[in-house]
Amino acid sequence: MRAVLPLLLAGGGGAALALALRELARASPELVTSTASAFLALSLAGRQGRAPTDGERHRLGIVAAVGVGALALLIFGLGPPALLAALGPAGAERLLARRHRRYRRAVSAEVPTLATGLSDALAAGGSLRTALIDVAPTIDGPCGVELRRVQVDLELGSSPALALSALAERIGSDPVAGLVGAALSQQRSGGDLAALLRRHAEAESGRQRALAAARSATAQARLSGGIVAVMPLAVGLLVELVSPGFLGAMVAEPLAATLLLVAAALQLAGYLGIQRLGRAGE
Repeated sequence: MRAVLPLLLAGGGGAALALALRELARASPELVTSTASAFLALSLAGRQGRAPTDGERHRLGIVAAVGVGALALLIFGLGPPALLAALGPAGAERLLARRHRRYRRAVSAEVPTLATGLSDALAAGGSLRTALIDVAPTIDGPCGVELRRVQVDLELGSSPALALSALAERIGSDPVAGLVGAALSQQRSGGDLAALLRRHAEAESGRQRALAAARSATAQARLSGGIVAVMPLAVGLLVELVSPGFLGAMVAEPLAATLLLVAAALQLAGYLGIQRLGRAGE
């Protein structure tokens, strides 16, 4: 009975917290709207490459700070949550940047498909403008989103050169810039643009296969770096579960807290260095 009582109290406390959060959401619809807006901005950054506004960045930073602080409060008690919560905005910015990079990679991965589609449309007798408009509805995903933006620019009166240049500037990747440069240079100088785009698609496909092989070769190193970086944290949490209060007592000592911060910084620097070296072609 004594062993079951703490579990029942913990379950009751969790249920009470859930009910309190629900009542807080009902009493503060603006808070729910702001939180939903922050998560929507993060979602759109990954699905449509949309840059969040300053207000959305601010709200996402607050949500991240509160989330990290609450997690630290549950694990470590009242000691370091304020310090960890201060890292929330920086973590939110890093998360946004990571989703933007993933979005740009997804667009770049479809360059061979885009080049092939434009080549087929041009071979059928269309111009570059009509080829872009015809191909836009046939491609899904992030590349389709960007092509529809190009289509809107063309329908609003922009020239293909301006619309494609805006695409290359938005994505900022070498494969997209190479495709745009090939299309525009051949359009200015004349020649068989369809054949050029077909060759470009074949070359880009070969480049992507080489990059995939390089990433596979470095996958083990990146995985090992992640395991080594997470291992001290996992061991610390395990010790805290076995002996509650161990981490709190350690952090309470200034020298021990300083050494832990230095060790965490070195671990993080090593992990980021391994991940950066393991990113082939980026």
